[in-house]
Amino acid sequence: MRLHDHPVTTITTTHSLVVTGDSRGLVKFFSSDLKLLHWYEGRLDCGPLVSISFAHHIPSQKNSPDGRGSVGEHYPAQSTLEASPLVVPDFTLSSSCSSSSSSSSSSSSSSLVHVTVNGTITEVVFRGHGSAIQCLAAHPSLPRLATAGYSTLLQLWDYHNKEVLVSREFEEPNYIECASFDPRGEFIGVGFTSGVVLVVEALELKDSSPVFRYSRDAVSHLSFSHDSLYMATADRDHCVTVYTKQLVVGGSGDPGEGGEGEEEEEEETVTWEFLAKYRSHYQPIESLLFGVSLDSELPRLLSLGQDRMLVEYDLERSTPDNLRLLSTDRIEQSAVPLSLTWYPPVSKESFLLLSNDRFKLRLLNSTTKMCRKMLLGPTFGSPLRKLEVLSSPVKYSESGQQQIQRYAAFHTYDRVGLLLLPHDGNPHNSQSLLAHPTGVTAMAVSYDGRYVFTAGGTDCTVNMWTTDTQALEAASHLGGEDLEPFYALLEGGRYGEFYSEMEQFFYYAQIKSQGVKTRGVRQVSPTVPVDQVPDLMRALGFYPSEQDIDDILNEIKFSDYIETGAYVTEIDLPTFIRLYINHRPAFGLSPLNLIQAFHALTTNEEGEGPGSSVDRATLLTMLQEHGEHMTESELVEGLMTLLGHCQDPERDGAFDQDPATAVQQGLPESVSAAHFAEKILHLTLQAPPQQQS
Repeated sequence: MRLHDHPVTTITTTHSLVVTGDSRGLVKFFSSDLKLLHWYEGRLDCGPLVSISFAHHIPSQKNSPDGRGSVGEHYPAQSTLEASPLVVPDFTLSSSCSSSSSSSSSSSSSSLVHVTVNGTITEVVFRGHGSAIQCLAAHPSLPRLATAGYSTLLQLWDYHNKEVLVSREFEEPNYIECASFDPRGEFIGVGFTSGVVLVVEALELKDSSPVFRYSRDAVSHLSFSHDSLYMATADRDHCVTVYTKQLVVGGSGDPGEGGEGEEEEEEETVTWEFLAKYRSHYQPIESLLFGVSLDSELPRLLSLGQDRMLVEYDLERSTPDNLRLLSTDRIEQSAVPLSLTWYPPVSKESFLLLSNDRFKLRLLNSTTKMCRKMLLGPTFGSPLRKLEVLSSPVKYSESGQQQIQRYAAFHTYDRVGLLLLPHDGNPHNSQSLLAHPTGVTAMAVSYDGRYVFTAGGTDCTVNMWTTDTQALEAASHLGGEDLEPFYALLEGGRYGEFYSEMEQFFYYAQIKSQGVKTRGVRQVSPTVPVDQVPDLMRALGFYPSEQDIDDILNEIKFSDYIETGAYVTEIDLPTFIRLYINHRPAFGLSPLNLIQAFHALTTNEEGEGPGSSVDRATLLTMLQEHGEHMTESELVEGLMTLLGHCQDPERDGAFDQDPATAVQQGLPESVSAAHFAEKILHLTLQAPPQQQS
């Protein structure tokens, strides 16, 4: 029998009655032979029904709204000729977000609605998100959390009492993409998938700005300056837009008590105005960050994109419709940056902390944007998607000295964790837990650093985590001190073959720096010059690019510059071990990387030919002209070394064979990835994976 005109989403029974609900929120009561007795439509204030749950007992007449009347007087009448009352228990409905435009419900949220049949009173017990939760925002000074997602619902929670303080539903199709509190906690900036930006009051969620429509695509990031005078947004059209706060002073229109001679009272209202917009990236923007200038209290604005560019904007000289750029720096060569945050003031130098998709963390000088340190980040299945420093109280030692110890919360694809700062690459400095199996879409940290909140996207769930910093510190101490944690990251550990080779190469570098065939008295030293470090890295199987070498040498030279004012020119073995582990690939060099490189070399303009061989002359030309350019002498030296030919010091470094002849013998006219790996690099390649569309 056809019971509804729309899909039936739930069915249950109570007291020999059949009860059904459909995708429009319509509830129907049928007799055991499926005769329609009663229905609720338009009065339940809910969307597509998911379930119907009945109480165990039918309330007595004394529980009716007025406590008197005949039996069944306050129950709804059946749709029969007798019109006898429909005496059923009270019930609770649960509904989900409306998934089709044909739904009669205008609500885009999920809800629990309690229906008191005796008197037909409906009460919304809870209204929550019925679609993916995409953004979380924590109040800067109160236990408040704003939640929103791919729906029109914005909720403000008191996370101590676990209750919703205020909710607001926006007009469709303005689905919420991002939200953020201003530092004073007075406003919430909201960005929508339609490109609309709106500022609302943080207490009642009322509009505090006009509706801005300056973005052509979804607004993905929103941030406020430290003084709450600027608001910036980033959209999926790779643009950054800046707004400014304005105070409007006007008369209230009511004369004062002093009569005509007294001036009218003036009241100030806050409004926001558009300043300027700039398309500063050509790939998606990953982070939008405000800071404070070192020599003044002026705000700084930076954006980081997947195009590996870090852009800083000149807010002071920007004018309406002209957002000026202060600097544009490429901060990664091949890795893709994922997050950016300010490093806590644990040193005299100001840093930016950046994570990338290679499981690495970078410390950038906030002024020069120079990479000052590369660190091995947490390796929990996927790279860090977001980092946020916790606001932890200042600690003091027994002697009264201030202890500089900070923590950062992070999330990967599906995990949430804590990182101990300052980080040195020790793998025991971080811990994580599985947060949402389907992926973490947003993370926020409470103002006191005690709680971390994560959203699970399509599971419509927000988890509240308590930060246990003592457990993190205990795990770090149990992992060992000094170099013990780093020895475990080497193949074979402290007494393995790899460490023995590392020592031998280090001692040989000491000899080489003093001259291999010198007859003078050798000066025994525990250090080697910094110019030997690149060769040591290559000898151990890590082949850094020229940009990587510059970063390594800068990290060594400037390591003590702030404290001593002098460059470091030599390093010892423990420092080199830390440097090697932090800079080498987190999971080693995979033969798959070589296969992918040959696929790129052998793919023509029509996209044909991946996996085939490349012409020898073409390969040599591309090595000199593309990527980091190589001179002909550098190319010859590299190929001759790979082919097993050595230089003779007695012949001024000449090779033992003519380079042209050696290259022709070692490289066939058509070079494949398998030949290059097996004959030159001595690697065994597996069959390339199947290409997927």
